[in-house]
Amino acid sequence: MIAVWSGRMNTRHTDWEPNSWRRKNATQQVAYPDPGALRSVVEQMSSLPPLVTSWEVERLKRNLAAAARADAFLLQGGDCAESFDDCNGAAIAVKLKILLQMSVVLIHGTRKPVIRVGRIAGQYAKPRSKDQESRGEVTLPTYRGDLVNRSGFSSEDRTPDPELMLRAYERAALTLNFIRALADGGFADLHHPENWKIRFAEGSQQQAEYAELIASVRDSISFMEAVSGADFSTLKQVDFFTSHEALALDYEVAQTRTVPRREGWYNLSTHFPWIGMRTAQPDGSHVEYCRGIRNPIGIKIGPAMTKAWLTELLDILDPDREPGRITLIHRLGAQKVDDLLPPLIEHVKALGRPVLFCCDPMHGNTETTEDGIKTRRFDNIRHELERSFDIHSELGSRLGGVHFEMTGEDVTECIGGSSGVAEADLSRDYRSRVDPRLNYEQALEMAMGIAGRLRRLARG
Repeated sequence: MIAVWSGRMNTRHTDWEPNSWRRKNATQQVAYPDPGALRSVVEQMSSLPPLVTSWEVERLKRNLAAAARADAFLLQGGDCAESFDDCNGAAIAVKLKILLQMSVVLIHGTRKPVIRVGRIAGQYAKPRSKDQESRGEVTLPTYRGDLVNRSGFSSEDRTPDPELMLRAYERAALTLNFIRALADGGFADLHHPENWKIRFAEGSQQQAEYAELIASVRDSISFMEAVSGADFSTLKQVDFFTSHEALALDYEVAQTRTVPRREGWYNLSTHFPWIGMRTAQPDGSHVEYCRGIRNPIGIKIGPAMTKAWLTELLDILDPDREPGRITLIHRLGAQKVDDLLPPLIEHVKALGRPVLFCCDPMHGNTETTEDGIKTRRFDNIRHELERSFDIHSELGSRLGGVHFEMTGEDVTECIGGSSGVAEADLSRDYRSRVDPRLNYEQALEMAMGIAGRLRRLARG
């Protein structure tokens, strides 16, 4: 029997406060050379305005609960690791464009609302498997993202600098301000999808298919407005939410606060933080921090996740079984999804928890070429995604979302797809500082494939 959430904070949260994570085992954290400078930066950020609002967070939570009930679909995507250099109008607009285009394709395919969540305005830190990097005879701290240190290979660049957290906050604020202006100002208007054209993709197979789909959507809107005599003004704006990994806990805590007329604490640096596999220890600092905030929480599920581990995480992070609270983002790999996903689904069903299942087909399919270039193959990404949809359907479950590392630009980081990127092309325009992303054509092709798969599943 599925428990019904009471709408009240569980009493187990009374022993929590924003810095209680410091009493736990802290992994993937940074040793700053000047603790006083770090405290000063955290104090400054704590007094700055929040980047998002509690009512936006609660609206997203309700939307995610709807997706778990099969009444909506989650599209989450963006950069592996944001760069401060990408905080410019053109780069932000092209990221929003591809998410809007993919969401329209999915709406057309699912006939359901799509929840748009960007890996944006905060994805400035990345977990790393090694603390140090060596080049020749020189060994320096690993680059951990623009929030922590710099990518250049010098002692000055690689020394963690707390001032970068302020720069991250400022760029996140500027990014959010522009996104909101675009989303509220007609840029996202379904009546005028020509605003979303991306010049380099014109003439491609995906662009042609997308143009036909958009023509169909626009004709449907015109017909309904003509029949009803109403102007569908709600189609001129969209909800857009942000997400990032809750990794650098000093940064997260600096924007964690209570708000008037709402119970509990909110992380107001983002709408939707998630916990990665490297930091998902039940007795660890990241789980301790996330258990006390009211935001919806994503949990990445990799091949190493056990049933007992997952059960403990869910008991800690969602003791009240609150709808919309937990999204399980499985990232199992194309070669392992058939073996690992069915027992995961069956276990969660047996627990009776109202979680949203989401597939991240990127992280389990990373490989390195003979030339030492990190990449992912389009066919492996697509295979894991398609099998995830099928397995959920076969077991009476539902895959309610997808999670991509992607960009709206013409990069050459992932191999394959109709854009024809080959291994020899990777060096042509490889921009990511950490993990490879789908380019515009690959991302749009993936969305069209998802829409087709969902239509077939709906028809049975």
